[in-house]
Amino acid sequence: MTRTSAREIAVRLCFEMSASDADAETILAQQLDPEYFESLAEEDELYAEYPDAGQLAYIRTLVRGIGGHSAELDAYIAKYATGWKFERISRTALAIMKTAMYEVLYMPDVPDSAAINEAVELAKKYEEPETVPFINGVLGTFHRTEAVLL
Repeated sequence: MTRTSAREIAVRLCFEMSASDADAETILAQQLDPEYFESLAEEDELYAEYPDAGQLAYIRTLVRGIGGHSAELDAYIAKYATGWKFERISRTALAIMKTAMYEVLYMPDVPDSAAINEAVELAKKYEEPETVPFINGVLGTFHRTEAVLL
């Protein structure tokens, strides 16, 4: 499994967190259960290979971090989503942007450009075409404004 696939799984888990009342630990325990994970492989090739220890740690770090910093990340999205009401942004777009923002802010081993590029690629896969430039714009402005302060 690549880091790209691990990131995509983390985005899906963050989406799941936002769509339910479950916390990060509950989502991680359910979704990363090896037996459950294997059952998903029949429907989705993303789950064809169970993450190794490093990939599991990466996924857990992202999901726990996003869960713990959700309000902060939401505030950044609201601040930089010029012309968009926060409530209008899809949960998928939110999960994608929160993942990239968390990586930029809290994961120095992930290059900022990689976090943003991966987010845009995920947006192309999961969002409507007109949403991709919006996500890119929010993340670009966030990075130019906030990352320089780090």
